[in-house]
Amino acid sequence: MSSFNIFDIAGSGMNAQSLRLNLVASNLSNANSVSSSLESVYKSRQPVFAAELKNVMDQQNAASGVNVLGVVESQAPAVMEYAPNHPMADKAGYIYKPNVNTVEEMADMMSASRSYQNNVEVLNTAKDLMLQTLRMGQ
Repeated sequence: MSSFNIFDIAGSGMNAQSLRLNLVASNLSNANSVSSSLESVYKSRQPVFAAELKNVMDQQNAASGVNVLGVVESQAPAVMEYAPNHPMADKAGYIYKPNVNTVEEMADMMSASRSYQNNVEVLNTAKDLMLQTLRMGQ
């Protein structure tokens, strides 16, 4: 394994956590939105990640990056609330709120932020070690 692969691996982790943070921000910003139908209500979105295991098995390496497979919408039901006086209420008097759990989203945000910071530390440590190695020859 090339010593420069560490930058690719940490960079892929940073990209994944950046996407995760953006989705958390989107979920939190839409947590209090209201809709007049189940079809148009905002649904919580989550990223799907997988380890990139290309050539890992052939080379007997344990190094792999993170691959973003996509973004999925939560299948949890939306919150129905009876509010007949609300301007967006349907004919039955219900409004619909997103299936976003703000406590879970905040915990996910802290976890993603910490993971991003850890990948930055990996990059900085690898850079410092390479610079120290280069200085050994002086």
